[in-house]
Amino acid sequence: MFRKQLLYITSDALCAYDWRNGALGTGHVFPPSAAGLDGFAAWLEEPQEQRLDVPAYLLTDLIEEDFQHQLLPHVRGKAGRALLERRKQQLHRDTPYRGSALLGRESTGRHDDQVLFFALTNPSLLQPWTEALEHLRIPVAGIYSTSLLSIALVKKLVLTHEHLLLVTQQSGGLRQSYYEKGQLRFSRQTVAIALDGVAVNIALETEKTRQFLTSTRMLSRGEVLNTVILAPAAQITKLKLLCDNDLEVAYHFIDLQHASLRVGLRQTPALADELLLTLLGKHPPPSHYPPGPLARYYHFQRARNVLYGASALVGASAALWCVINLLGGISDGAATVRLQQETASDQKRYHSSMANLPPAPAKTQNMKVAVTLGRMIASQAPEPGRMLGILSTALEQAPQVQLAQLHWHAGQASVRTAGSPPAPQPPGAGATTLSSSLAGIPAAPPQALRLEADVAMPNNDYRAALGAITAFAQTLAREPGMQVAIEETPLDLRSSAALSGKSATPAPDSQARFTLLLVWKP
Repeated sequence: MFRKQLLYITSDALCAYDWRNGALGTGHVFPPSAAGLDGFAAWLEEPQEQRLDVPAYLLTDLIEEDFQHQLLPHVRGKAGRALLERRKQQLHRDTPYRGSALLGRESTGRHDDQVLFFALTNPSLLQPWTEALEHLRIPVAGIYSTSLLSIALVKKLVLTHEHLLLVTQQSGGLRQSYYEKGQLRFSRQTVAIALDGVAVNIALETEKTRQFLTSTRMLSRGEVLNTVILAPAAQITKLKLLCDNDLEVAYHFIDLQHASLRVGLRQTPALADELLLTLLGKHPPPSHYPPGPLARYYHFQRARNVLYGASALVGASAALWCVINLLGGISDGAATVRLQQETASDQKRYHSSMANLPPAPAKTQNMKVAVTLGRMIASQAPEPGRMLGILSTALEQAPQVQLAQLHWHAGQASVRTAGSPPAPQPPGAGATTLSSSLAGIPAAPPQALRLEADVAMPNNDYRAALGAITAFAQTLAREPGMQVAIEETPLDLRSSAALSGKSATPAPDSQARFTLLLVWKP
């Protein structure tokens, strides 16, 4: 556990404890005088102890502590916080040490919030000690109340009474705290009148507290107030003689030794102070009262520790990264050496195998290039099969078109004007050596297909023939990469051509020749 300074403040003195390794040290008492303040400052500045950077936790046990139960409208968010803050200032204007705790909600009516407001009404009792801490720049983690901290003591002792009055004898006096269903509702401190070490006024003060609780309607008439008294084993027998049960009060006694074992305190104390300090040292709750400017050095210390932790984490990560890279470099170097050895061994075996073989007619590189070119030509060389398949599919969809003649070749087709025959090839043109682009190297070349076909013309209907030819050409043009051009039509539609014929005489069915040029790029 982290080291702490636990400061127990009463109206008469300050008792300072060191918390180390989960154990409470010896207390040092300082009176609220000039000599006591000087002694407290000297105790904090002891060079061998180095207490200036140790966070301090202030636990107050003062008689000037007020508790008030209020009902507030059930409001949440920013408006609820503002309402709570205004009510705090209205109830306790003259002290900065004020706080609140939500107890629950009303079961009837508007279901208002039940809020317990508490405050240290005499801040001057803390001022000398807080000024000393401020002067020495001691990081103050929080200011706590023994009344509120005793809630944790009730849970440790497993006190489950619905109406519970916990009575403890502390350095500040006799503390009586009332709990309803585990929630603190009221607390008061009185002076203990001791006879042979036994507080003989416990029963009287308990009756006063019961009457106050009944008058303020925190305790209904006729309900039993279970009073639990913490005391040393030697005093319990005498206390039983002083405390008699009646119809409205039932007394229970708990040995301080048993309470110390429940809390985890190694030795049995004479007062309940060390029980509460042990609870504070082990599990400090959020500050009961706002420490205000006193907390700034504590926040600075936490921010510094976070930065130190982040720096250490970054440094450790960098060191780990360097170690991983170093190990990886060593591993990669060993793998590189192994690969170099394997490469040298493979080359040696290759040269040894090649030395026993007869001379090859061609170099290995030339053979590799030849194989690559052969595979490229086999996959990309032009051939009319796919184009003829496309044409066959289109002819199945146009039964009025009959194929007459085909001319296929690789590369771009020569454009032929309408009415002119295809240019005859010179002798030996077919034996001309193809260029590499027409052989499919490095990409498949375009292909051209010129087809001559006949279209049926019932009653010499040229309009129907032209529509069939156009539909046939559009079917072919839907194929990706296909370009279709109509070179010759059954009817010469040029502006320079003359039209002749007789429309009055009936005409028999006939066929008309047309020519299409298909250019396809795979």
